[in-house]
Amino acid sequence: MQKTKQDELKQEAAKKAALMVEPNSVLGVGTGSTVAFFIDELAKINREKALNLKAIVTTSNRSRAQLEKQGFKVNELSEVDQIDLTVDGADRVDLNLNGIKGGGGALTLEKNVAVNSKKNIWIVDETKFVDRLKGFALPVEVLPISCEQNFRTFSQEGLLPKYRLDDNGKRYVTHYGNFIIDLHVDPIPFPNVLAHYLDSVVGVVEHGLFLNICNEVIIAHSDGKIEIRKR
Repeated sequence: MQKTKQDELKQEAAKKAALMVEPNSVLGVGTGSTVAFFIDELAKINREKALNLKAIVTTSNRSRAQLEKQGFKVNELSEVDQIDLTVDGADRVDLNLNGIKGGGGALTLEKNVAVNSKKNIWIVDETKFVDRLKGFALPVEVLPISCEQNFRTFSQEGLLPKYRLDDNGKRYVTHYGNFIIDLHVDPIPFPNVLAHYLDSVVGVVEHGLFLNICNEVIIAHSDGKIEIRKR
């Protein structure tokens, strides 16, 4: 399959991220098309000079399979004390490096990996980089036992909830057996206020607002420029 211009940009951004991985460290790896390029670049570096990574934790089965195919051993989060660096994508990231994640449904594991990392780097293309968090529904993972109450509460709060559905039109079920309610607030006026509210709602397992978590974002622009922004 021929590589597109966007693929080339993603690969360049992924290469920059791979060069930031320190030997003998514990690495967190996210998921997505750009992260797939990152894994390939990481494998190239490792073949040239062994990184001797102490452990690798990932947030998806797809990344796990790719890492294992490249010869890396993948660990569970519970098997490590702390991650030195996590490299992941984001569905949206704003000027303050706050983001929305969870478009793939793995927000709970993604946030657990992120908050247990000393440093988080996100790789995105310019379409994901926005002045305010907008243009993407906010995922909220909820317990099935109280999902209807949560849905009604979100509706009453004007958060425009919709259940996420799978390809068969049934409610999407997460890795942990929960449902996802996507909130269609666009833009999100006060992310910190909304995050605090969602953290307080009984039945909410996790939400996709990743605030004050990302340390550095690598942005691939359509003009070929690779921009790095730091918190």
